[in-house]
Amino acid sequence: MLFALAGCQSDSGDQKRPASTAVVIVSGGDATSPFTTPDQACATGLAAGNTDTALREFLLGKGYAVYTSPAMNGRGQVTDQTGFGPFGVCPVTLPENMTVNSTGSIDTAGEHLARFLNWLHTDKGVTEVDLVAHSMGGLYSRAAIRVLTSANSPVKIRSLTTLGTPWQGSYLSDYANNLVPLTDCLGDKLCESAMKIFKDRVLQLMAGSGREVNKAFLMGKDGWNEFQSGVLDKIPVVLIGGKKFTKDGQVNPEVWPNDGLVALQSALAKDISDSVLPHRRCYTFDDTHSIYVSNAAGLDWKTALTWDPAVLETVHKAIDGAPKELASPNREGCPAA
Repeated sequence: MLFALAGCQSDSGDQKRPASTAVVIVSGGDATSPFTTPDQACATGLAAGNTDTALREFLLGKGYAVYTSPAMNGRGQVTDQTGFGPFGVCPVTLPENMTVNSTGSIDTAGEHLARFLNWLHTDKGVTEVDLVAHSMGGLYSRAAIRVLTSANSPVKIRSLTTLGTPWQGSYLSDYANNLVPLTDCLGDKLCESAMKIFKDRVLQLMAGSGREVNKAFLMGKDGWNEFQSGVLDKIPVVLIGGKKFTKDGQVNPEVWPNDGLVALQSALAKDISDSVLPHRRCYTFDDTHSIYVSNAAGLDWKTALTWDPAVLETVHKAIDGAPKELASPNREGCPAA
């Protein structure tokens, strides 16, 4: 495991980052991820969980001070995980009110994440944060930014990079909420299985992000996205999407191509207005949503967005380039609205 303390020289040749500037990795829906610091991680298993470990190690190696925000699949504090991507013997366990409930509502998750970011300020002296968010973590991050702004927090969000974030919703939730039919999978067994499993999971929950991560909740004049207008006005955003799974011929673009969970056009925020997302840059990779999806498809873990070395380098460049990003051309690499 590579460790680097705040203020170390980046191998990109840039100036030293001040100790008050940090990268915070935010994991997504249904995730359980431990809190880690630049010099403390879990001692057994995957050091920062299955979403954050490769990202954390890579960014530490680039000289960033990296923290992973705690997330629990359900309410409560993070506990050692023995399932997929296990971890154990971790650093200090933070309280529930600073831990994202990754099956709860997007806005409540944002409140907990904002409280965690404020704690980094008071406890670690962090004043500027580059958020790197996987999947639903991108929605949690935007909710947290709104909370920080409305509360005049001393924490400044310097940039936001999202990987496989369902900006416009996930077709799995669309199916679970009867917005798209199973036939849109076009007979693809991995797609059909993911839809059915997700629907069963959503039906177990009366509320939460599984019921919210769909186009009905997120999109439209009165949708959740429009409620975020202005939140990202001065924050450069880089969107990274995967298209490992494709179908030829006439397809529903809300399903195909996709990364196994999120359609590419959703990950690249194709229909999100400039009032919600004023400055964006987009990148597409032939990747799956996560190592869990890669595992299910019989693929190498490096085919996943959070483990692909090419994606990790793109994240690094997004963070390093953030100060000049707002002055660069908008929507580079992004699909036309």
